[in-house]
Amino acid sequence: QVQLVESGGGLVQPGGSLRLSCAASGFTSSGYGMRWYRQAPGKERVLVAAITSDISTTYADSVKGQFTISRDNAKNTAYLQMNSLKPEDTAIYYCNARYPGGWPNHWGQGTQVTVSS
Repeated sequence: QVQLVESGGGLVQPGGSLRLSCAASGFTSSGYGMRWYRQAPGKERVLVAAITSDISTTYADSVKGQFTISRDNAKNTAYLQMNSLKPEDTAIYYCNARYPGGWPNHWGQGTQVTVSS
């Protein structure tokens, strides 16, 4: 069974850090582009960060210098390190694995990140 399972979300104070994990199972993610999206209440889901199979990374302007995406193919896992968190980073964060060409395309169930004092 193909699955992406996110973990590491939670409640953090402004200025704090969290590390999200996205564990893939049922397929080998090394050939996939891995992406993190987020969706804030009442807003559309937006791309936050992406990493290709050859470890090229891209970031939304809003998180450049603040978030870092990485992957460990041996663990079939992608990560999102989030530093200096702000209340506006509050959202559900979703992991996506998409093969070059667009298919297969897998989604996780999301993990809640809340930044609040």
